[in-house]
Amino acid sequence: MTALTLSTAAAPGLRADAIVIGVAKGTATRSAGLVVAPGAEAVDKAYDGRLSDLLETLGATGAEGELTKLPSPTGFKAPLVVAVGLGAQPEKDTAHTAEALRRAAGVAARALAGTKKAAFALPLADADAVEAVAEGVLLGAYSFDTYKENASGNGARAKNGRAPLAEGVLLGGKSRDAAHKAALTRATAVCEELNRARDLVNTPPNDLTPAHFAAIAQAAGKEHGIKVQVLDEKALAKGGYGGILGVGGGSEAPPRLVKLSYTHGKAKQHLAFVGKGITYDSGGISLKPAGHNETMKCDMSGAAAVFAAVVAAARLGLEANVTGWLALAENMPSGSAVRPGDVLRMYSGKTVEVLNTDAEGRLVLADALWAASAEKPDAIVDVATLTGAMVLALGNRTFGVMANDDAFRTAIQETAEQVGEPAWPMPLPEHLRKGMDSPTADIANMGERAGGGLVAGLFLREFVGEGITWAHLDIAGPAFNEQGPFGYTPKGGTGSAVRTLVKLAERAADGDLG
Repeated sequence: MTALTLSTAAAPGLRADAIVIGVAKGTATRSAGLVVAPGAEAVDKAYDGRLSDLLETLGATGAEGELTKLPSPTGFKAPLVVAVGLGAQPEKDTAHTAEALRRAAGVAARALAGTKKAAFALPLADADAVEAVAEGVLLGAYSFDTYKENASGNGARAKNGRAPLAEGVLLGGKSRDAAHKAALTRATAVCEELNRARDLVNTPPNDLTPAHFAAIAQAAGKEHGIKVQVLDEKALAKGGYGGILGVGGGSEAPPRLVKLSYTHGKAKQHLAFVGKGITYDSGGISLKPAGHNETMKCDMSGAAAVFAAVVAAARLGLEANVTGWLALAENMPSGSAVRPGDVLRMYSGKTVEVLNTDAEGRLVLADALWAASAEKPDAIVDVATLTGAMVLALGNRTFGVMANDDAFRTAIQETAEQVGEPAWPMPLPEHLRKGMDSPTADIANMGERAGGGLVAGLFLREFVGEGITWAHLDIAGPAFNEQGPFGYTPKGGTGSAVRTLVKLAERAADGDLG
């Protein structure tokens, strides 16, 4: 990952391959035309105060995500200036938002692939801005090239021979300032784990079976002082985990339930995360059609997010107890696969009639939710690429939030928005529960087609222990980006929900889960 440092050095004398500056769109209330953002004063001065005019001549407008390159002025050791758009100029006495800085830094970092060192002269008004720019650089520079044969000169595998940006310097960041140092430390820990989650999501399913995923979790636990317990197929059968066993029964790669426990002696609250980890989803006997299964390696994105969040909490030393449950299985058709019409006895003791084997995520989550409930945490949050219905409702960049407590649902949505992850509250309409009534079992795994994402949430609620605050994040839309990269978000696995979960863990450390 890109190495980041803080520096108060002057831009002209800094040895780097590029200097990144911010530009914004002027507003009617402040100044018309393109505006050079704070942090770039030395660069603008070297152009005799005409930098904005020069950039406008080159077609720059300051729009978000826009990037313009030009030769550095005389006297600069860096040969290139990269101007990146921040969007609209903020109102007087206000600063650019953290998300605007994050996105701009991400665009620039991605554009500088193949570069050894870049200096970022973006607005750093405070420690929050330092953290936002650091996150943008670390997430924007991400590249998944493990399976590419061509490698760059420094040995790092890279697409088209262009390795990710090797080093970034945040100009204006104070290395002796405790708040700035803490911001950089937090950004590094969270982004390293988020990028690890992206790697997991992008890994082909032949190399990431449930057992492989469990082994990765065990190695991380050993490194970061996290207790890891793995239930294999024999332990799952002995324990009565019918949902996980049923889904994984059709695959030659048997299922696993992984529990990661991070504890702190001064913990005020206990937060449990539960992640759907279908390492490949063919749909099972209810086979997905061509065109709908090519990206189903991403169906373990929820488990990847939970894993990353628990490790990040440990690395940050949060004063909270954080438990992660990874419900791992591969959903395949075979003679031993669960069939439509089968009835599974779940870990909770309830029976479920399986009407559609492609509604498998809720089955593995149900067992993990009941297991998490047994420990009576202060709150449980499950994360899953659960329904196409949620994608139809909210699109590809926003995840849905459902909960059995309105205040907790609101707290999660606000937390997500705070860290730059679009989220939207969704209801759990009681009238939809009747559609899951089964003449054979306690409940069916399918209900009404309309409102399918809400039906799935109602199903999961059935497996949450009484009196426990619970929320469900359906990240089916933003978990895997099939379009082109944007901001600090790459194509492929995005690491959706990781930053929201980490911030929730920080709230638990403050005794403030809402």
